[in-house]
Formats: sequence, structure tokens, C-alpha cells
Amino acid sequence: MNEPGSPLMTGLGLQEIASMDSSGRAELRFEVQPQHCHAVAQGGYVTAWIDAAMARSVSAATEGQFGCNTLEIKVAFYQPVQKDQVVTAAGWVVRMGRSTAFLEGELRNEVGEVLAKGTSTAKLGKFRGSDRS
Repeated sequence: MNEPGSPLMTGLGLQEIASMDSSGRAELRFEVQPQHCHAVAQGGYVTAWIDAAMARSVSAATEGQFGCNTLEIKVAFYQPVQKDQVVTAAGWVVRMGRSTAFLEGELRNEVGEVLAKGTSTAKLGKFRGSDRS
């Protein structure tokens, strides 16, 4: 799992994992940095922030036993994401089977406005190196 200090999460501007709940919900905070932007944040970063929160929701729901690989993702962009702001990505499990999870997520700005929403289908998998075989 990509921890907060990992190069990938640092590159995404992760500030903190705000919450992870066993009900299958996770919230992460990201700082929108200049390298994430053209005039505004590039859509790939917006998608990655939402995807990261949705993936964490699987980990939260399975108490760290499973992660997931995204099979498909769809993101609707409602408002531009401005640089130098902190955004909150939330993800939650809609439904989870033995091998597949259906997830939803959203990105909000500091005043709570929804900037983008996403849905995803993901394949579940055990974390490598896990002693929970």
C-alpha cells in the first residue's frame, strides 16, 4: 500500500489521511501544487486523488487485508481545481464481493464545494507481504 511518505503519494501532494472507517469510507487531503497544474489542476491528478481515496476505502472496509487494482474509472469534472489550495478526496465502498468492489468518490474544495465525482470498479487483492494469507 502506498503510505503517506511514499514517493507516489508525496508526488500527488498528500498532506494527510484524514480518516479511514471500517464502514468502507476514507478521506485524504491533498495540496494542489504547481506541478499538478497547467492553468488549473490537470484532470489526471484530479482522477488520481479520487482514485487514491476509493482505494483506501477498500483497505478500510477490509481492515487492511485487501487492496485493489482499478479495472475502470469514470470521473465527472464540475469545477476547475485551483493550485495552492487543499482539497479533500473522499472514497467509499458501494458494494464489495469476493473479488470485485464497486466504489464511488468525490473531490471537494476547502469550503465543501464538490469539484469532481468518480465511480470505479476494482479487483480485490491481498497486499504483498501480508501475513494474513
